[in-house]
Amino acid sequence: MAAYFLRRLLLIIPTLWAIITLNFFIVQIAPGGPVDQALANIQFGQTTGLPGSGAESASSRASFSHLNPADNQYRGARGLDPEVIAEIKKRYGFDKPLWQRYGEMLWNYLRLDFGDSLFRSASVIGLIKESLPVSISLGLWSTLIIYLVSIPLGIRKAVRNGSAFDVWSSAFIIIGYSIPAFLFGIMLIVLFAGGSYLDWFPLRGLTSAQHDTLPWYGKVLDYFWHIALPVLATVIGGFATLTMLTKNAFLDEIRKLYVVTARAKGVPERRILYHHVFRNAMLLVIASFPATFISMFFTSSVLIEVMFSLNGLGLLGYDATLQRDYPVMFGTLYIFTLIGLLMNILSDLTYTLVDPRIDFGSRS
Repeated sequence: MAAYFLRRLLLIIPTLWAIITLNFFIVQIAPGGPVDQALANIQFGQTTGLPGSGAESASSRASFSHLNPADNQYRGARGLDPEVIAEIKKRYGFDKPLWQRYGEMLWNYLRLDFGDSLFRSASVIGLIKESLPVSISLGLWSTLIIYLVSIPLGIRKAVRNGSAFDVWSSAFIIIGYSIPAFLFGIMLIVLFAGGSYLDWFPLRGLTSAQHDTLPWYGKVLDYFWHIALPVLATVIGGFATLTMLTKNAFLDEIRKLYVVTARAKGVPERRILYHHVFRNAMLLVIASFPATFISMFFTSSVLIEVMFSLNGLGLLGYDATLQRDYPVMFGTLYIFTLIGLLMNILSDLTYTLVDPRIDFGSRS
């Protein structure tokens, strides 16, 4: 078993390499890179944060009208001074050949050096450290609430299959699943965050401005006060899949021969359900944990982070993609992939904890 998990850990390295390599070369051929955006900003007179801003940029812009660099690969470079273009390319690292940029990126990533953001005065690792707690908070609390509600609800629906409770609970689950998270978030803001009705919850950040001055219990209450609406908006559509998965898994196990035999021997129904059926039925539910967590952690959180002004990892990666901030893009992709791979290994470990009969080492 130990050898199996060691191999899984070692497989993370080539998997990360393949994903980073594929995305690196795809991004390189995509139009609208950082150099294109910098040149477009100069064309429109927005030189803040660009090389040569200030007095030098004024003289450069004065000469743009009569200079025409021929055979330039950038569409926005027409009419611009070649020296300014070369300086911008050098600043963003595009003065080097493609293979050299790729090799330097791999070497830096081996040392966990993600570089600096192209458009923010901060390192990539600093931006990730700043944003990661927000995404972890949303992902963990959302996943925890979904599991705490869906598993007992799914078990009860399986035990009372076809009853009135099963019917009306399924109706509510389907309604919740059909409501997009962002739409439910808007409704929560309108109703409870100072929209048109009540002003009970804050609409920005995970903590208040005076958070550091509060006692420890005040900090805890302040944190949950801020995260209540974002988490509620995130989990609204997450109950359906896990609840129905739990119900169907329990129904399949309840109908098996070993359950009929246990009932014939007079084993109490509660012991049959939670001692025998639970262990076998929960295997499928545990297998869905990585997908549920990753969905809450990345996919569902981007719009929620935007709506509730939460500076999380999903929003950071989204903004970096729009800006073509390549170091931040690849840094967040690296973290996304690494967490996903580790969660899959954790899922296998949980399998063995729930059912010690499973031995991945012998299977491999």
